[in-house]
Amino acid sequence: MFGNDRNEMRKMFFSAWANFNNKALLQPLEQVIVNIIQLHPEYHSLLENESNLDKEYTPEMGETNPFLHMSMHIAIQEQLSTNRPENLKKVYQSLLASHQDAHQVEHMLMECLGQMIWQAQRDQTLPNENHYISCIEKLVN
Repeated sequence: MFGNDRNEMRKMFFSAWANFNNKALLQPLEQVIVNIIQLHPEYHSLLENESNLDKEYTPEMGETNPFLHMSMHIAIQEQLSTNRPENLKKVYQSLLASHQDAHQVEHMLMECLGQMIWQAQRDQTLPNENHYISCIEKLVN
């Protein structure tokens, strides 16, 4: 989405939120970012203070990494816009029909995306799209 530089990616979130709060004209990607930030009021104060740019978030600290969380929302939305992996839109629509909450459904899909990424990191391999597809299809069964 933003490259491999963690701080550059994080700066995009700070910048988009600042531009929104200053009523500046938003670029399309900034609008996507702001829409996601608006769904997460728990991150608003964090994004209003750039001293949080270097903050570490580890499972041992018991905190969710807000930048990873919001980036995964962006990834899911991008996947939905391209229907990749194939069948994702169908699964999403089915889940949305039963749960009636797009944000909740994105979180469900994010669990599968996170599992795929974790397995790839653990095994030092490329992400396995077949595992991801299998996981998301189980959500509707």
